[in-house]
Amino acid sequence: GASHSLVDQLEHRDLDVIVAADSGERADWMEVLPLLTEPFVGAAPKGALDLSGDLAAQLAPLPLVQYTKRHYMGRLIDQHLGQHDVQLTHRFELDSYHAILALVSRGVGWTILTPLALQRAIRFAPSLDIFPLPYAPLSRTISVMARKDVLGGMPQDIAGHLKDLLQDTI
Repeated sequence: GASHSLVDQLEHRDLDVIVAADSGERADWMEVLPLLTEPFVGAAPKGALDLSGDLAAQLAPLPLVQYTKRHYMGRLIDQHLGQHDVQLTHRFELDSYHAILALVSRGVGWTILTPLALQRAIRFAPSLDIFPLPYAPLSRTISVMARKDVLGGMPQDIAGHLKDLLQDTI
């Protein structure tokens, strides 16, 4: 589910433990155990950009196919672009990596996402060029979150097992 929705459910005691993108906001009741931090990258149709040239200039006129700002990741990207005064005149917002990458692979525009997001829609990778953001770096952290002092050592155990799984699979 969407990270912000999972955090709300955790706060309202509808869930006991979640794995979600960490917004950095902390409440006294939360226990947060980071699992991994990953950078955001750009993705464009294969061959559409000169990857050795000025990427920011090449991307400026292209539409950004963006993850929706209704979700934390979309808001994070939007905030980052705003902080670096990146002016984009035409954008699309979707909440599906498959839909976003389908559009980008067809030449509709470019996008910003994380490697894990790309992994979710890996079938589009052969038709994409992936590159570091041409602006200041941006990253997100995925964490195990739980209500503090409720489940004993279980959140730490879950985080330990997930770190091992992530190490083996990513």
